[in-house]
Amino acid sequence: MQLTGAEIVIECLKEQGVDTVFGYPGGTILNVYDALYKHSDEINHILTSHEQGAAHAADGYARATGKVGVCLATSGPGATNLVTGIATAYMDSVPLVAITANVNLPLLGKDTFQEVDIAGVTMPITKHGYIVKDVTILADTIRKAFEIAKSGRPGPVLVDITKDVTANVCEYTPMQPNKPERKKAYTEEDIEKAVALIKESKKPYIYLGGGAIISGADKEVREFAKKIDAPVCDTLMGKGAFDGHDELYTGMIGMHGTKTSNFGVSECDLLIALGARFSDRVVGNPNKFASNAKILHIDIDAAEINKNIKTDASVVGDLKLVLEELNQKLEQKNNAEWTTHIKELKAKYPLKYEDSQLSCPFIMEEIDRITDGKAIITTDVGQHQMWAAQYYKYSEPRTFLSSGGLGTMGYGLGACIGAKMGRPDKICVNIAGDGCFRMNMNELATASRYNIPIIQVVINNHVLGMVRQWQTLFYDHRYSQTVLNDSVDFCMVAKGLGCEAIRVTKKEEVAPAFEKALSLGRPVLIECMIPEDDKVFPMVPAGAPISDAFDGDDLKAKEN
Repeated sequence: MQLTGAEIVIECLKEQGVDTVFGYPGGTILNVYDALYKHSDEINHILTSHEQGAAHAADGYARATGKVGVCLATSGPGATNLVTGIATAYMDSVPLVAITANVNLPLLGKDTFQEVDIAGVTMPITKHGYIVKDVTILADTIRKAFEIAKSGRPGPVLVDITKDVTANVCEYTPMQPNKPERKKAYTEEDIEKAVALIKESKKPYIYLGGGAIISGADKEVREFAKKIDAPVCDTLMGKGAFDGHDELYTGMIGMHGTKTSNFGVSECDLLIALGARFSDRVVGNPNKFASNAKILHIDIDAAEINKNIKTDASVVGDLKLVLEELNQKLEQKNNAEWTTHIKELKAKYPLKYEDSQLSCPFIMEEIDRITDGKAIITTDVGQHQMWAAQYYKYSEPRTFLSSGGLGTMGYGLGACIGAKMGRPDKICVNIAGDGCFRMNMNELATASRYNIPIIQVVINNHVLGMVRQWQTLFYDHRYSQTVLNDSVDFCMVAKGLGCEAIRVTKKEEVAPAFEKALSLGRPVLIECMIPEDDKVFPMVPAGAPISDAFDGDDLKAKEN
């Protein structure tokens, strides 16, 4: 059938099973929006307040559902406003297709109004990028974009289309999308080496990353941990792949990981990295990381092997497939002496906080209790992010959505909207600090426009909390540009943007406020006032060994 390029875009989205897109219209992409208007009963479009919000919403949708997220933007500033969201998705391996439109083909390269080489701009932060100048290749390009975005190690793909291509007509033939194959890039020898290392080990430790979520390997991970009788720690990206209530679980590893995880990994004789990339925030000093252990690294991306930490053995492949094979080949192990030691560390070094007044850890524990640990929690970046990772017990994959690799302030609200659109059955809560919330709080207008019943929690300490923590500990209390003690009233802002708002100043007000927010069935902001000098502990100084983790008690002992 003969269709315009704009109609082909919509038909290709329908082919790929896309039910929701996030975006903002403009001159060069008007033809696509006109075609979308005719299919509004098939594809739901969420008009965000800013293109960055659209990218984060598509990202949150993808992380919450496992499907490819889609965002749309016009040329020039519309396209460049997507860049931070695209980079966020790239760093955390999120499948995303960003569709932008550009000026007419004859006007490219002439500094035309709202012209930007967005494919060039985003080249370092996408798996692949296209600029489509011929309508006859448009359909195949979009199909390829989706295939690339979701295959192997997922990531964002950009498709930029000149405006005349969206108007030109060509023959379109519907096609069924290809299902990504779970390829076995590893050999039998790789598996046997892994089995041998595990059998030899007396003190194994599992270090779990985002690949366990992406591959859908949570069931296999849990079977693997039980079979080899090993404690499990995770990264921000790995949360929910292993049940946070399980007795083998020891909490997060790294800069703000638990002492148990950091000390345990430093003592183990075999560290098994599952879908993790040994980031600097996890490793600390790479020369002293897990120095008593052999390293077994299992990951789908061969480029990650030996990139940051030298391994003794590796298996390159889809984690779900690899673990299925390992679970078949391994016999039940009993490391009672080791796991008992780890349990003793857990008892000796529990997470703790000052509970005499309202604090974010207390708030997270209350939200965990009220939602029975079943909500989707999104976060921005900073102290509140770490507290949300530490004190909410995630038991299901795709329930903790946070910018791990890029550390994007302003990520959480858009992601929360996207998650709720993808998983309407879930309670969706965004945890933000007052500094982060200022960056994209305009997306509350998006939530109210569509009556998307999310809960926005603002942890307000009137400072840039994590930066202030560093200034306190390492910069002799020089609080350069981190104090936010101004007249901004977030509750009034929320009401002005069409949402309900509740302010909480005491511990006993948290549960009633949250339960009221749940009962209203509409977007609600809960502003929680906490002290400006609350700190996230434990902590490892940047570049130090993770065995140097310290907490408030250690600081007091040092001062005395």
